[in-house]
Amino acid sequence: MASSDPLADLLTKIRNAIRANKRIVEYPNTKMAREITRMLHENKFIGKYIIVEAEMQGMIKVLLKYFEGESVIQGITRVSKPSLRKYVKVDEIPRVKNGLGMAVLSTPRGIMTGLKAKKLGVGGEVLCIVW
Repeated sequence: MASSDPLADLLTKIRNAIRANKRIVEYPNTKMAREITRMLHENKFIGKYIIVEAEMQGMIKVLLKYFEGESVIQGITRVSKPSLRKYVKVDEIPRVKNGLGMAVLSTPRGIMTGLKAKKLGVGGEVLCIVW
């Protein structure tokens, strides 16, 4: 069955894997999924990840990070939805958990964290927040 919101599916797979204390989660390889996975890795929310190439689409396998039995990702939420988009100017970019989390934005310069978007002086659509 085709998904109408692949980003929500990706976030739900991560959220469900964390709740089930899984070490590895995998989801379809898309450009948006690769960028979000790269940002999660750079901001140390997840461990290693590999992209498994296949004929059609491939998969991304992610090693989730845990510290003293608790997931490093405490929450991951979709902000902008297909039915209700959330656009922000550069001075309205959300600060998540006083800088301990991150916002993921889709900007004219590509998908990036809220911190990087502020540095570049661009706003955009708030895709999700992670803390």
